[in-house]
Amino acid sequence: MSIKKVLIVEDEPTIRKTFTVLLENRYRVVAVESPREALQRFRKSKIDLIITDLRLPEMSGLDLIERFRASGYEGDVILISGYPEDVDTDILLDLSIGYFFAKPLDLDELNNAIEYVLDTRLWHEKRIASI
Repeated sequence: MSIKKVLIVEDEPTIRKTFTVLLENRYRVVAVESPREALQRFRKSKIDLIITDLRLPEMSGLDLIERFRASGYEGDVILISGYPEDVDTDILLDLSIGYFFAKPLDLDELNNAIEYVLDTRLWHEKRIASI
């Protein structure tokens, strides 16, 4: 089984570093500061999970995910924000964003969601497909 790739798009350096430390022992983690860098580097690469902040320079995390979806990305997304009142659940559903976490983050809950998305759920899907 190949190592899963996680793309983190977060303009706050401390949060970017925390995510990297949390995940780098189990996954290939690429953390970028801006949506533009994310799009330039990964538009055609295989990504298993995108974790993005809602409020970013240049464009919102929702706009970023919309662009990834338009380019064919069908993988999972976790959206985070310090402004939960700005999040419209209809848009989350339209963009197939499976998880939303408000800041300050509960790292255990976030880690559980990441493990579910990248490990447990994929294992179950492969097992069902082999039946």
